[in-house]
Amino acid sequence: MSDLKTYLAQRCQLVDTALNGVIPGSDTRPTVLHQAMRHSVFAGGKRLRPILCLAAAEACGGTADDAIYNACAVECLHTYSLIHDDLPCMDDDDMRRGVPTCHKVYGEAIALLAGDALQALAFELVTKTPMAARHPTAVMVLELARTAGSLHLVGGQVADLEGEGKKLPLEDLRFIHEGKTAALLTTSVKLGGMSANASAPQMQALHEFGMATGLAFQIIDDILDVTQTSEKLGKSAGKDVAAEKSTYPALMGLEASRAEAHRLTEVSHRALDVFGEAGLRLRQLADHLLNRDY
Repeated sequence: MSDLKTYLAQRCQLVDTALNGVIPGSDTRPTVLHQAMRHSVFAGGKRLRPILCLAAAEACGGTADDAIYNACAVECLHTYSLIHDDLPCMDDDDMRRGVPTCHKVYGEAIALLAGDALQALAFELVTKTPMAARHPTAVMVLELARTAGSLHLVGGQVADLEGEGKKLPLEDLRFIHEGKTAALLTTSVKLGGMSANASAPQMQALHEFGMATGLAFQIIDDILDVTQTSEKLGKSAGKDVAAEKSTYPALMGLEASRAEAHRLTEVSHRALDVFGEAGLRLRQLADHLLNRDY
C-alpha cells in the first residue's frame, strides 16, 4: 500500500482527469457559463470528498472505477455549494481555493447559474454509476438529493445565516455543522460504499464514520479560521469572527475544541472496526483531516 501522500496525489489526479471529462469544455456554448464552472471546479481544491468516496468503495471491496462518477458528483455538489455560499447575499467572500471567487470573476448572475449547473450535473453523474445489487440508481440519487436539500446542506446554510451575530447553544452549532459539512462528507463515503455493493452493516459503519469525521473536520476548520492566514487557507481567514458567527473555538475555546475533534476522530476509527484492515485508508484519511493545517 502506498503512503498517504502518494495516495492523495494519485487519487486527486484521477478525480481531476474524470472531472475534466464530464464538465463541458470552456469553448462549449454558452462559453461564459462553462468557463465559470471550470474556474471554480479547477481552482485547486483538495478533493477530500471524492477521495473519501473512492476510499470507501475500496474498503467495501470495490474499485475506484466503480465509484468515480459518484466521486465526481460529490465534488460538483460541493463546488456548487461553495459558489453559492461565497455570494454577497450569503457569506460574501472574495477568495476561494486561493483564487478570486466565481462571482468576483464572472459576476453574480453567472456565478449563481454556474452553481445551479454543477448541482444538476452532480445528479446526472450519479445516474452513470453502475448499479449494484443492493443499491439501485434511485437509491443513490435519493441519498444525494436528501443531503443537498432543506434538511441538510441548504438547511444548514439557512441556520448558519440566522445564527450570525448570536451566541448559539452548542446543540444549534452542531446542527449547522452536521447540515453544512458532515452530511455531504457522510454521503461521499456512503455513495462510495453503494458503488461497491456494501452490506447493511458496512453502510451503517460508513454513516457513523462520515458524521464523526465531518464534525471533526468542521471543528478543525473553525480552529484554522482563527489560527491561520488567508494565504495558507486559500480563503479569507477570520471571516467567522468578522461575521460574529458562533464557532467551536468561540463557544468552547481552542484547546477544548481540539479535544472534541480528537474525540470525534476516535469515534470515526471505532466505526470502521467492521472493515478490519480494509478500513486502514479511511482511518488514515480521518487522521489526515484532523491534523491538517489548511
